[in-house]
This record gives sequence, structure tokens and C-alpha cells, in this order.
Amino acid sequence: MPDLADLLELRRPQRYAVRVKGEGLRSRGIHGGDILVVNTDAEPRTGKVCVAFLLGDVVLAVLSEKDGQWWLEPANHPAQPVSDHTEVWAMVAALVRTDV
Repeated sequence: MPDLADLLELRRPQRYAVRVKGEGLRSRGIHGGDILVVNTDAEPRTGKVCVAFLLGDVVLAVLSEKDGQWWLEPANHPAQPVSDHTEVWAMVAALVRTDV
């Protein structure tokens, strides 16, 4: 049986497992309690889910690019441009659901 840490590449220095608190991003199938494998070294890509710092909160958001500007589209906030007050910390690489 393969080792889950190897399968998810968790031994790479830029990959982390983080547990989702709150509602998550249900429109993308991410629920509270899920474990996300995130990559802090991944390039941002439009349409992908990221972990970001937005107005002092850590949020999951879908990234989009409009007219050369990156935007965060979180579930519980209106869309926000990525600016000095926001930071894309990591891109979501995988999801592990522990409660089925």
C-alpha cells in the first residue's frame, strides 16, 4: 500500500497539509473539516483555488485574472483585487476528506 505522505508529496518543503475551518468553498466541493494539501511554490492560475490572506482573514478563494489584474473570489466576501492588503499564500494541490 502506498504511503499517503508520498502520494501527496508532503515531504517537499513547500507543501503543507491544512485543515479547513468554517464553511470552506462548497461551490468547489471543499467543506469544513477537509484537509487541503497546498503548495506555496505553485504559480497562480486562473480558475484554481488558493489560500489567501484577505482583510486580516485566511480565506479559500478562486483566483481569476481580468485585464491583467488578479482577483480573489472567496465564498464569504465579495470579489477582491489582489493588492497590498491581500496575499496569495498557496495554491491548493489536493483535498483529503476525512468525514464521509
